[in-house]
Amino acid sequence: MKRIALVIVLAVVAAAPAAGAPPLDTGRIERLTGQKGALNEKEGVFKVSYPRDDIKVRVGGARLTPPMGLTAWAAFSKAGEHTMVMGDMVLLEDQVNAVMSAALDNGLEVTALHNHFLWDSPRVMFMHIGGMGDEETLARAVGAVFGKIKETSGGKGGPPKGDIDPAKTTLDPAKIESILGLKGELAKGVYKLTVGLKTSMGGHEIAGAMGVNTWAAFAGSDAQAAVDGDFAMYEPQLQGVLRALRRAGLNVVAIHNHMTMENPRVIFLHYWGIGRTADLAAGLKAALDSQKP
Repeated sequence: MKRIALVIVLAVVAAAPAAGAPPLDTGRIERLTGQKGALNEKEGVFKVSYPRDDIKVRVGGARLTPPMGLTAWAAFSKAGEHTMVMGDMVLLEDQVNAVMSAALDNGLEVTALHNHFLWDSPRVMFMHIGGMGDEETLARAVGAVFGKIKETSGGKGGPPKGDIDPAKTTLDPAKIESILGLKGELAKGVYKLTVGLKTSMGGHEIAGAMGVNTWAAFAGSDAQAAVDGDFAMYEPQLQGVLRALRRAGLNVVAIHNHMTMENPRVIFLHYWGIGRTADLAAGLKAALDSQKP
């Protein structure tokens, strides 16, 4: 499916439909997404909702219900001759990466991944999506995302298994270096590599040593290792990095900012995975390559 470009521009969002442009087909949107919606006539937005009443969540001693923030949604609006969609998916942590892949594979963009609560049990994550393009294509894509939520409900996506202890690391750093083309350091059973990125705040340049960096930490053996780390990227690079990591089976655990008012804006993405060291390194290499002009 052709990638749906996401253009979040206030002028576009606020614009009225082009003269003669057909209104949203709300019936078709409901049919393709599989969820009922409501039209906000004042703003020209049709919002479909998926209450997560299939999950039982407590925060401390309080039980949460869908109206308390456990409702996934997608909002459709006309933007000139095109249609825009924005949404927020409510996911248990074992659903995150399967649902993220469904969004990316169907041409949507994933723009944030984070928590809304502390001490929630089971843990709940919130994944924001968006896209701009043809109404039917967008509605089908959102339907695929909702479908994947339903498919993975009930604890079907447990974490990868692995018995890995940095104290017993035997992996060969040279193999990682040969794939990534980078040098790292092995200390206390963890082989770590870092790549800096530059931006500025208040007219002052900041880079890798100030925390604006991509890093990867490996532990284990060549046959089975764990890797975790952080990608720092400019805003237009996010979707390419996400697609590369998910194709490689690496798990994305957060997408957010670490700073405000920096220029250019830097997005940070946290990830982890378990597998053959060479496979993990190849996945990271593909994500790094996606950042190249």
